[in-house]
Amino acid sequence: MDNNKKPNNQLQLELPQEVAQGEYANLAIITHSSSDFVLDFARVLPGVPKAPVKSRVIMAPEHAKRLLGALQENIVRYERAFGPIRIPDAQGGGTIAPFELPHGEA
Repeated sequence: MDNNKKPNNQLQLELPQEVAQGEYANLAIITHSSSDFVLDFARVLPGVPKAPVKSRVIMAPEHAKRLLGALQENIVRYERAFGPIRIPDAQGGGTIAPFELPHGEA
């Protein structure tokens, strides 16, 4: 077999330069319908009343469940290497955001 040829079933990802640096997000809003999950990633900054959505990812429920499993697996690996990830107790009045979020009105 020629070692320079890749198998036909191997997926190659292309990472465009404008995407490679990524977008920082400290808030994720997840909504769903019967056919799709919508993940909106935003950046909340202190003193700024609006949080612009930096990225929206739409996926099928099956892919969302695969993502959940992949995140869980990677969090386990991370915590093995670096220790537990601590999250403030939301029931104790804490927030998972790095600062207090404004409260919406209905």
